[in-house]
Amino acid sequence: MTIRTVHHPFAIAAPGKALNITLWTLQVLVALAFVAAAAGKLLGSADMIALFDAVGVGQWFRYVTGLLELLGALLLIVPGRAAFGSVLLAGVMAGAVVAHLTVLHTAPTAPLVLLALTALISWGRCSPLVSLVAAHVRVKDAETANMLQR
Repeated sequence: MTIRTVHHPFAIAAPGKALNITLWTLQVLVALAFVAAAAGKLLGSADMIALFDAVGVGQWFRYVTGLLELLGALLLIVPGRAAFGSVLLAGVMAGAVVAHLTVLHTAPTAPLVLLALTALISWGRCSPLVSLVAAHVRVKDAETANMLQR
């Protein structure tokens, strides 16, 4: 009887030591930037109140955005959760870019930079995300593995 090993198509190697140190440094710096941004929103700085008035959705959206930024920043510094935090923050920054371009008609420089940095962290820390996707695919893979072993 021959048993075939099925390699998971989503298997990803862990980052090397230098990349890991670089990612941690980037994660801490980006987390600090988002904590500062969230503080301005949650504490009601005049600039943030005016910005969200211009967006026109309401001040409740300022609180939601601030809470999402704070949650994402915290996830960035929790080992094994940085990928989830970076994806959350990338989504918030994508929304900010759209708001700057379509509603505020201002240059989205800061949101674009933060979007690029969170995307870079997502790429470097993608293993947990891939594992999450793979868990949903496993049922089909198990059926495939059983078929290959017959």
